[in-house]
Amino acid sequence: QVQLVESGGGLVQAGGSLRLSCAGSGRTLSTYTMGWFRQAPGMERETVARINWSDTGTYYADSVKGRFTISRDNAKNTVYLQMNSLKPEDTAVYYCAAKLLPGGLYEYWGQGTQVTVSS
Repeated sequence: QVQLVESGGGLVQAGGSLRLSCAGSGRTLSTYTMGWFRQAPGMERETVARINWSDTGTYYADSVKGRFTISRDNAKNTVYLQMNSLKPEDTAVYYCAAKLLPGGLYEYWGQGTQVTVSS
């Protein structure tokens, strides 16, 4: 089993930055593809960013490209989401998730952390 705990959310003004962390326990995350997702009230959950297990490939939603950066520190069993130039539309609960098979479903999810961007 893998347990994921997100942290780093909060309230920030538009244009500001936050760094989210997703700490894993139970198993090493080094062999898992890791993703960040977000869900705003009344909206469907969307994929924000993804990084593969070998750290050789990343994906970003068009809405965050150039502003967000996903990274991983396997020694710390932690994945990060650096969010810059935040906009009010980035307001959501952010979740991290892990999957062993790149083409499979995400098997493990964190509890989420709230990000609120004020205008």
